[in-house]
Amino acid sequence: MQQKIVILDFGSQTTQLIGRRVRELDTFCEILPYNKFPKDDPSVIGVILSGSPYSVHDPEAFQVDLSQFIGRLPVLGICYGAQFISHTLGGKVEKADSREYGRAHLQTVDTHNALFKGFEQNSQVWMSHGDTITAIPEGFEVIASTADVKYAAYASTKQPVWAVQFHPEVFHSVQGTQLLRNFVVDICGSRQDWSAASFVDTTVAELKRQLGEDRVILGLSGGVDSSVAAMLLHRAIGHNLTCIFVDHGMLRKNEFTDVMNDYKCLGLNVVGVDASDKFFADLAGVTDPEQKRKIIGRDFVEVFNAEAKKIEGAKWLAQGTIYPDRIESLNITGKVIKSHHNVGGLPDFVDFKEIIEPLRLLFKDEVRRVGRQLGMPEHLITRHPFPGPGLAVRILGDITREKVRILQDADDIYIRGLREYKVRLSGEEARKVLAAGVPAQMTDGEIEVSLYDQIWQAGTVLLSTVRSVGVMGDERTYEHPVALRAVTSTDAMTADWAHLPYDFMARVSNEIINKVRGVNRVCYDISSKPPSTIEWE
Repeated sequence: MQQKIVILDFGSQTTQLIGRRVRELDTFCEILPYNKFPKDDPSVIGVILSGSPYSVHDPEAFQVDLSQFIGRLPVLGICYGAQFISHTLGGKVEKADSREYGRAHLQTVDTHNALFKGFEQNSQVWMSHGDTITAIPEGFEVIASTADVKYAAYASTKQPVWAVQFHPEVFHSVQGTQLLRNFVVDICGSRQDWSAASFVDTTVAELKRQLGEDRVILGLSGGVDSSVAAMLLHRAIGHNLTCIFVDHGMLRKNEFTDVMNDYKCLGLNVVGVDASDKFFADLAGVTDPEQKRKIIGRDFVEVFNAEAKKIEGAKWLAQGTIYPDRIESLNITGKVIKSHHNVGGLPDFVDFKEIIEPLRLLFKDEVRRVGRQLGMPEHLITRHPFPGPGLAVRILGDITREKVRILQDADDIYIRGLREYKVRLSGEEARKVLAAGVPAQMTDGEIEVSLYDQIWQAGTVLLSTVRSVGVMGDERTYEHPVALRAVTSTDAMTADWAHLPYDFMARVSNEIINKVRGVNRVCYDISSKPPSTIEWE
């Protein structure tokens, strides 16, 4: 029987980050709504309560019956989870004088407590809450404090219950992974037997059981997510899978042809559809980013459905949706952050049983691990994330074929330059790149990788609503600026702008301005997420 940690979701946008950290500890976890604890599941070895956008005092705040698991299983409350435990069991939670957000340091920490084994004094943690615990229940003791938060962490003296007001799951909590390891491995007793290989085995087996001999249609995008989903399904049902790749005309330069050739080499049955005329016609004159997404989503469904109806006997629709797509579309609170055309259920006019999303709980780096386990070629696995609406949301203003041509040419120069420019890394920088699964050989403590492999995502934005003055030859020009974007990340939930070498940026800028008609200025975006998003629209 496979062990698992249950994470009860109270609506936090970082709930899936908790799951990701648990899976990094080679431990299977299941994220469930706050009110869906599986009381009769013997495989559960521990429970984690997530954060929440609510205060425990809000009338609509999510609540759970703690008696279902406290006293039976080890429990860890995080942020709202910690406040809820205190509030419910007789402690006190009050509105903080000022919202506690950002980095803090544990001025006192009980390293003899099992949760803080291996911790250093003054360890950095990340706070994000408007309320704070001002008293803990009877039978509990404080085990960590910051300068401003007395009860940064507390624990029961009688039962296996721990609670922290900071977020150990985020990168900014320097020893957050150590804390989760202490809880998951040492306290809960995980055997650490979950892996990419086990995910492939269990997912393929589940797909075989669920689908039987039914035919499945999958919408491919050319990215790693849909490609890995296709390979999982191909392994499960073989020829009963048909893939459809819709070209909306706003892919990267030559990408439709290149991707079709890749899929042919993988043995996938793929139908390619050039629907660019329809998309350009329907997007004409539209400038609002959300409207662009909705039009592209609607047209994609229409084109896809028309093609799918040509395939007899198909009963299931498959998608490469991963967790960041879902959390940026709708979380448990019902709050929409950003729409995605492949999220949100089946349209009424689509005649399928149900959607199959085998990667729906995975982050991008986990998807890549699975792709490697499936034996996919590295250039597909390391392909940077690319928005479903394509270059339409990297063009500010309305969409035309000429604007797409400009952006494709500029983007091609940028991406090709990133692939060709090699850098040598050592120490922590090398460790991060290797941990992400980038194939590189360590020599004398150094690795050599391309800039492309060193960063998470890169792209080019056309500021088509702006014309900047320039001088080319003996004439003034009034053409468009483009902005280059490159970020480092592990999960896309947070990202930092990449510090690209000046000589590289100078080289790329010069080539774009010299070779791309319609561009006379190149800028570089140095904003991080948050507060900015990775994409501009």
